[in-house]
Amino acid sequence: MANQANEAIARKGFEAFNTGDLSLVDEITAEGAVGHDPATPDAAAGPEGSKALIQMYRGAFSDLEFTVDELISDGDFVVSRWSSRGTNDGELGGMPPTGRSITSSGITIDKIVDGKIVESWTQWDNLGLMQQLGVGAPAGAATN
Repeated sequence: MANQANEAIARKGFEAFNTGDLSLVDEITAEGAVGHDPATPDAAAGPEGSKALIQMYRGAFSDLEFTVDELISDGDFVVSRWSSRGTNDGELGGMPPTGRSITSSGITIDKIVDGKIVESWTQWDNLGLMQQLGVGAPAGAATN
Protein backbone atom coordinates (compact mmCIF):
# COMPACT_ATOMS: atom_id res chain seq x y z
CA MET A 1 0.00 0.00 0.00
CA ALA A 2 1.27 3.49 -0.88
CA ASN A 3 2.85 5.44 1.96
CA GLN A 4 2.47 9.18 1.39
CA ALA A 5 4.40 10.10 4.56
CA ASN A 6 7.43 8.17 3.31
CA GLU A 7 7.05 9.68 -0.16
CA ALA A 8 7.28 13.15 1.43
CA ILE A 9 10.51 12.12 3.17
CA ALA A 10 12.02 10.91 -0.12
CA ARG A 11 11.05 14.20 -1.79
CA LYS A 12 12.85 16.13 0.98
CA GLY A 13 16.05 14.37 -0.04
CA PHE A 14 15.77 15.82 -3.52
CA GLU A 15 14.87 19.20 -2.03
CA ALA A 16 18.14 19.11 -0.04
CA PHE A 17 20.07 18.55 -3.29
CA ASN A 18 18.15 21.34 -5.07
CA THR A 19 18.45 23.96 -2.34
CA GLY A 20 21.60 22.94 -0.51
CA ASP A 21 19.63 23.08 2.77
CA LEU A 22 21.59 20.50 4.76
CA SER A 23 19.26 20.78 7.76
CA LEU A 24 16.79 18.71 5.72
CA VAL A 25 19.29 15.84 5.77
CA ASP A 26 19.21 15.77 9.58
CA GLU A 27 15.40 15.60 9.45
CA ILE A 28 15.22 12.62 7.11
CA THR A 29 18.40 10.55 7.54
CA ALA A 30 18.97 8.07 10.35
CA GLU A 31 22.31 7.85 12.15
CA GLY A 32 24.16 4.98 10.55
CA ALA A 33 22.06 5.10 7.38
CA VAL A 34 23.77 3.28 4.53
CA GLY A 35 23.91 4.52 0.95
CA HIS A 36 24.65 2.25 -2.00
CA ASP A 37 25.74 4.21 -5.08
CA PRO A 38 28.35 2.72 -7.42
CA ALA A 39 29.51 6.24 -8.36
CA THR A 40 30.41 7.01 -4.73
CA PRO A 41 31.19 3.65 -3.08
CA ASP A 42 33.32 5.21 -0.34
CA ALA A 43 30.72 7.78 0.77
CA ALA A 44 30.36 7.92 4.53
CA ALA A 45 27.19 6.69 6.18
CA GLY A 46 24.53 8.62 8.03
CA PRO A 47 23.57 12.27 7.78
CA GLU A 48 27.17 13.49 7.54
CA GLY A 49 27.84 11.25 4.54
CA SER A 50 24.70 12.50 2.81
CA LYS A 51 25.67 16.10 3.51
CA ALA A 52 29.16 15.55 2.07
CA LEU A 53 27.65 14.05 -1.08
CA ILE A 54 25.27 16.99 -1.53
CA GLN A 55 28.10 19.47 -0.97
CA MET A 56 30.33 17.65 -3.48
CA TYR A 57 27.72 17.68 -6.26
CA ARG A 58 26.48 21.22 -5.52
CA GLY A 59 30.11 22.37 -5.49
CA ALA A 60 30.59 20.87 -8.94
CA PHE A 61 27.20 21.99 -10.31
CA SER A 62 26.07 25.17 -8.55
CA ASP A 63 22.78 25.21 -10.49
CA LEU A 64 22.08 21.51 -9.89
CA GLU A 65 18.39 20.68 -10.15
CA PHE A 66 16.69 17.34 -9.60
CA THR A 67 13.19 16.57 -10.81
CA VAL A 68 11.23 13.66 -9.42
CA ASP A 69 9.68 12.11 -12.51
CA GLU A 70 7.90 9.22 -10.77
CA LEU A 71 7.40 8.16 -7.16
CA ILE A 72 6.13 4.75 -6.06
CA SER A 73 5.87 3.59 -2.47
CA ASP A 74 4.89 0.45 -0.65
CA GLY A 75 5.32 0.02 3.10
CA ASP A 76 8.84 1.05 4.13
CA PHE A 77 10.12 1.50 0.55
CA VAL A 78 9.96 4.47 -1.83
CA VAL A 79 11.17 4.22 -5.42
CA SER A 80 12.03 7.52 -7.11
CA ARG A 81 12.71 7.82 -10.83
CA TRP A 82 14.47 11.13 -11.26
CA SER A 83 16.30 13.35 -13.71
CA SER A 84 18.85 16.07 -13.09
CA ARG A 85 20.51 18.93 -14.89
CA GLY A 86 23.28 21.36 -14.12
CA THR A 87 26.37 23.19 -15.32
CA ASN A 88 29.79 21.92 -14.29
CA ASP A 89 31.25 25.13 -12.87
CA GLY A 90 33.24 23.60 -10.00
CA GLU A 91 35.67 20.77 -9.33
CA LEU A 92 34.28 17.23 -9.39
CA GLY A 93 36.42 14.51 -7.86
CA GLY A 94 39.64 16.35 -8.63
CA MET A 95 38.56 17.17 -12.18
CA PRO A 96 38.57 20.89 -13.04
CA PRO A 97 35.28 22.46 -14.16
CA THR A 98 34.40 22.02 -17.81
CA GLY A 99 31.66 24.66 -18.08
CA ARG A 100 29.49 22.05 -19.81
CA SER A 101 25.81 21.53 -19.12
CA ILE A 102 24.71 18.01 -18.27
CA THR A 103 21.55 15.98 -17.85
CA SER A 104 21.30 12.65 -16.11
CA SER A 105 18.69 10.25 -14.83
CA GLY A 106 18.44 7.49 -12.30
CA ILE A 107 16.42 5.49 -9.84
CA THR A 108 16.71 5.56 -6.05
CA ILE A 109 15.10 3.14 -3.64
CA ASP A 110 14.87 4.39 -0.05
CA LYS A 111 14.03 2.25 2.95
CA ILE A 112 12.35 4.48 5.54
CA VAL A 113 11.79 3.41 9.13
CA ASP A 114 10.26 5.62 11.83
CA GLY A 115 10.35 8.68 9.56
CA LYS A 116 14.04 8.41 8.58
CA ILE A 117 15.91 6.94 5.65
CA VAL A 118 17.93 3.97 6.91
CA GLU A 119 19.19 2.65 3.58
CA SER A 120 19.26 3.81 -0.05
CA TRP A 121 20.17 2.18 -3.32
CA THR A 122 20.86 4.41 -6.33
CA GLN A 123 21.55 3.50 -9.94
CA TRP A 124 22.14 6.33 -12.38
CA ASP A 125 23.89 7.13 -15.65
CA ASN A 126 27.31 8.05 -14.29
CA LEU A 127 29.04 7.09 -17.57
CA GLY A 128 26.69 9.39 -19.49
CA LEU A 129 27.59 12.22 -17.11
CA MET A 130 31.31 11.67 -17.68
CA GLN A 131 30.80 11.55 -21.45
CA GLN A 132 28.89 14.84 -21.35
CA LEU A 133 31.78 16.34 -19.38
CA GLY A 134 34.19 15.09 -22.05
CA VAL A 135 36.06 12.63 -19.83
CA GLY A 136 34.39 9.30 -20.72
CA ALA A 137 34.77 7.22 -23.84
CA PRO A 138 31.92 7.86 -26.29
CA ALA A 139 29.27 5.15 -26.51
CA GLY A 140 30.35 2.37 -28.83
CA ALA A 141 34.05 3.31 -28.70
CA ALA A 142 36.42 0.37 -29.00
CA THR A 143 38.68 -0.37 -26.05
CA ASN A 144 41.90 -2.41 -26.15
